[in-house]
Amino acid sequence: MRRQNSNDKKLKQTFHQGETTIFYGNIKKTDIADGPGVRVSLFVSGCRNRCKECFQPETWAFDYGRPFTEETEKEILSALSPEFISGLTVLGGEPLEPENQQTLLPFLKKVKKQFPDKTVWLYSGFTFEELFSASCRACTPEIKEILTYLDVLVDGRFMHDKKNLLLKFRGSSNQRLIDLKTTLEKGKVTLWEGSSRGLG
Repeated sequence: MRRQNSNDKKLKQTFHQGETTIFYGNIKKTDIADGPGVRVSLFVSGCRNRCKECFQPETWAFDYGRPFTEETEKEILSALSPEFISGLTVLGGEPLEPENQQTLLPFLKKVKKQFPDKTVWLYSGFTFEELFSASCRACTPEIKEILTYLDVLVDGRFMHDKKNLLLKFRGSSNQRLIDLKTTLEKGKVTLWEGSSRGLG
C-alpha cells in the first residue's frame, strides 16, 4: 500500500481510459464496530471535510491506498456471502465526495441486488439535509439513487467538542443514525430504531 501526501493538489482522481478510478484505504471483513452484527467495511479514500481530530487523516488524500477495481468488488462480494455477515458498511475518507459517487453507485446497486437481505450502512460528514442542497458539492445527479441503496446513513461531521465514547456506531453526539428507507418514504428524517434501544 502506498501513502501519499494529503496536500490539496493531491486531492484528485486517477484516470484510466477515460474512467474515474477511486481508491480505498482498507477493507475489514469482520467488523463489529461500524454497524450491527458482523460486517464487511470499506474505507473509501478522499475527504475535503477534514474534521478536527479525525481518527484517520491519511484517508483525506484521494489517492491514498489501492485502486478500487473489479477485483476489489469481487473480493467484497465474496466477503459478504457468509450467512453470519450482516451487511456492508462504507466509510472514509468521505464516500460521498462527488469524485467517489460515480463508482459507488453501481457498486452499491450490485451489492443490494446480490444480497437484498443484508443491510448497507454509510458514514458521511455531510448531513442528510446538505445532500439535497444545491449549494453542497455532494448534491450530484447520483446522490438520490445512492441513498435508495442505503439502509442507514450515519450523517454529520465528527465534532471533537461533542465527542462521546459511550455512543455506539458514531463518534460525536451531533451525528445521527438515520433510517433511510423510512425517511425517504415519509419525507421526514426518521432515526434508526436501534437508536431508541440504546444501540446508538
